[in-house]
Amino acid sequence: MTTAVEPVDVIAVGAHPDDVEIACGGTLARLVDQGYRVGIIDLTNGEPTPRCDDPAIRLAEAERAAGVLGVAFRKVLDLPNRRLFDCFEARVKLASEFRRYRPKLVLGFGQKTPLASPDHYQAMLITDAAVFYSRLTKWDEHFPGLPVHSIPRQLYFQLGFEHPPAPGPTITVDIGGYLERKIEAILCYETQFPPEKQYVVQRVRAIAMTAGGAAGFDCGEVFASPRTIGCQDLVQAVIHDQQT
Repeated sequence: MTTAVEPVDVIAVGAHPDDVEIACGGTLARLVDQGYRVGIIDLTNGEPTPRCDDPAIRLAEAERAAGVLGVAFRKVLDLPNRRLFDCFEARVKLASEFRRYRPKLVLGFGQKTPLASPDHYQAMLITDAAVFYSRLTKWDEHFPGLPVHSIPRQLYFQLGFEHPPAPGPTITVDIGGYLERKIEAILCYETQFPPEKQYVVQRVRAIAMTAGGAAGFDCGEVFASPRTIGCQDLVQAVIHDQQT
């Protein structure tokens, strides 16, 4: 019998601990402060890496970063770093978490990241499939004790530097007042961002300021939708948020 857990509103999926912080840490922190329950799922533990001698160190960094963002939970799946591939078993593992936590919105990778880890693109494929698998009926043998769950909306994020945004209709979240918290969460990963890699933080700042400026904010994070985003109140949708 599967133990019941409290559902969450949003789950962000990364290939490795630190992906989500870089991509959408400001948005997650803002959602938490707005009263939403937010979770993070990392498909792998991200190790080995050159400056980390023990996977437990990276996991401790991930927990500290989750604390900075204030999320309700963080879970690291046992899929292999550097050898992450879209396969049936990986899809079922992630879909099981979606059925368990029942999010209304899933955020995840939406583009290849050339010259960076190919795990990112595989994470996108796994996430896309898991969103679909989460709602499939008559498949109880793969999801014992976990009822089906239809996820109403999925959005793609970009990594935050060096890579183009995902294709599709975009929406920019105002992270004014949350950029420093995002940076603080990123810097929890001391093994990944030592002093000689502080240029990454500069790039994250620049991308956030550029993205926000294009939408009339001090800084922002951009998401793309695999489907057209609609509304019933045009004035409320395009004007209200700019005035509050």
